[in-house]
Amino acid sequence: MSTPVTGPAGYRLGVDVGGTFTDLLLVDRATGRTWRAKTASTPADQAIGVLTGIGRICAEANIDLAQVDQVLHGTTVAANAILEGKGATVGLVTTRGFRQVLQIARSFVPGGLAGWIIWPKPEPLAALEHTVEVEERIGSDGREIRPLDEQDARTQVARLSGRGIEAMAVSLINSFADPGHERRVAEIAAEKLPGIPVSLSSQVLPELREYERTLTTVANAYVQPQVKSYVEALDRRLRAEGAAGELAVLRSDGGLSAAGAAIAAPVTLLLSGPAGGVTGALWVAEQCGISDFISFDMGGTSTDVALVRGRRPRIGRETTVGDLTVRASSVDVRTVGAGGGSIAHVPELTRALRVGPQSAGADPGPAAYGRGGTQPTVTDADLVLGYLPATLAGGEITLDVEAARAAVGRVAEAMGLDSVEAAAAGIVDIVNENMLGGLRLVSVQQGFDPRGFALVAFGGAGPLHATTLAGLTGAWPVVVPPSPGVLSALGDATTSLRDEAARTVLRRFVDLSGGDLATIVGQLADEAGTRLAGQGLPRDQQVVGYQVDVRYHGQGYEIAVDLDPTWLDEPDSVLDRLAATFDAEHERLFSFLPAVDHELVNARATVTGPRPSVTPVEVPEGDGDPAGAVVGAHAIHVLGEWVEALVYDRAKLRAGDVVPGPAIVTEMDSTTLLPPRHTATVHLSGSLLIRPSAQG
Repeated sequence: MSTPVTGPAGYRLGVDVGGTFTDLLLVDRATGRTWRAKTASTPADQAIGVLTGIGRICAEANIDLAQVDQVLHGTTVAANAILEGKGATVGLVTTRGFRQVLQIARSFVPGGLAGWIIWPKPEPLAALEHTVEVEERIGSDGREIRPLDEQDARTQVARLSGRGIEAMAVSLINSFADPGHERRVAEIAAEKLPGIPVSLSSQVLPELREYERTLTTVANAYVQPQVKSYVEALDRRLRAEGAAGELAVLRSDGGLSAAGAAIAAPVTLLLSGPAGGVTGALWVAEQCGISDFISFDMGGTSTDVALVRGRRPRIGRETTVGDLTVRASSVDVRTVGAGGGSIAHVPELTRALRVGPQSAGADPGPAAYGRGGTQPTVTDADLVLGYLPATLAGGEITLDVEAARAAVGRVAEAMGLDSVEAAAAGIVDIVNENMLGGLRLVSVQQGFDPRGFALVAFGGAGPLHATTLAGLTGAWPVVVPPSPGVLSALGDATTSLRDEAARTVLRRFVDLSGGDLATIVGQLADEAGTRLAGQGLPRDQQVVGYQVDVRYHGQGYEIAVDLDPTWLDEPDSVLDRLAATFDAEHERLFSFLPAVDHELVNARATVTGPRPSVTPVEVPEGDGDPAGAVVGAHAIHVLGEWVEALVYDRAKLRAGDVVPGPAIVTEMDSTTLLPPRHTATVHLSGSLLIRPSAQG
């Protein structure tokens, strides 16, 4: 093995909690050496699984927890609170006349023209009986139209006392232009309802559109007590175990927040888990020299996909979890209810095979786990077809082939099929089609041809299904990183602190100068930079980026456009460059360009810390012959017949080795399936690059 350049001392520990497994990756920052662990998630108390995994990985590395200087955590606590409806009871304070803002919403019903007939409208996160109005009004230009009636505010806030309120949200009309009234209401709430956390819309989302601002603020309040309880309890238990390093939590946009900042703005954590996978995939792609790729993270419960172009993940302005869509920056990840634990079933009415979105999860899990599960899952189908080894997660889980065959056999019986293998193949085909839909959402439906992108496959089940999906989309090569089952934890360990500040501007380009724009984004950068400095990131290590929302004057929607900081050095041309960039994106999305003026709606500044110094490790050079890594042979069922596949131990593969299909490559945390007429080349970084044989 080549000797890496010595980096800074210490260890970074990435921890990613999924619906089925908790993944951990420990990185020695000086040598780049990594240790990995995978343990069953504990949905009732995620901290139990986290601490179990930390103890295991520290023992394997033969270090004390005190030697870990950073614990970087991707968590689903906030998302689960939304999905399970187990958040706080929220009280909402709004301007008189806007009490039903959450009930009126945007009059959007998902589905077809008659979707409203069968759509169960979700209940607002703040009930109408817990919503009060106060006398006040701020204009959209920041002028005070009607002063805050403080006596009325005291009376209205006091009405919420005794109603079991656990958190409060304050969203007054046009508070993005002047937050003074909201701040005063927060002070009154602290007097009348002491100990109740208060979320202000002028802090959570200081942008126009009262419904989105109110909904996002209420969501922040809804998940805050649960996130606060979890993060503080985990930090406390880590300290009790001897941890000396800091705890940071992954944000939905792929950056990190210190524990305190995460508690203050938990709405930024809703896609904390999936964002770690995209960050890890970016790290792997960089080592392989790949700039454009689609990340494909198939776990036990769901599959997350995202598109990365020019080594920059697409950051969206909305975050969707279940039926809830809030205005918070996040990596543009699309989630499909398809994973290794997805349950296959045959409805009596249609007799048509369905797979997911219901999942067996971690408890009891697939039938093959032997933990009492009896329903057939994708994992059971993969086992029946010979794609999986006898054990998973480094021996923690032993698979029961007969239990899997019995479970899948019930599907075969319900469909009148002649063999269990035919039913298993049907389950795999359907789950692949479900995931193909997700891949098309981030590529074709966004105007990108997937044939111009690689497919980075990870998660415990991703490398089993990736070659089929690459064949359906034309996204080659398939990149399978080392330790694909814990790549999300690697993403947690290789990202940096991040914060952003935003402001509504609402000015036409003809009324705006380049100098005005520079002043606006400069103030926002200073605001976000100040918060990061408070989290321990020095100013001289901060990197600033800008983004603006632009629309044609008169439009009701806008498009986010990146603003190159170097453009601000030429104030006379910056608006022209911005307009040209917006026009190109508008034409790509909608194929037309109106001949009207441009309007700047919102401006944002994003401040990040430097990428962590983690030294990549290279695998030893080989001679192209992987024979030394063969550990046996195994029959697999492909294209309707059984064929013999060689089984390779991935740890024994060397750079330059070319593995021909059919083959199975095994490792602690995942299994890679290589069908016939495909080859896998081992990259110097250890990743497998899979292509059809005709492409080398």
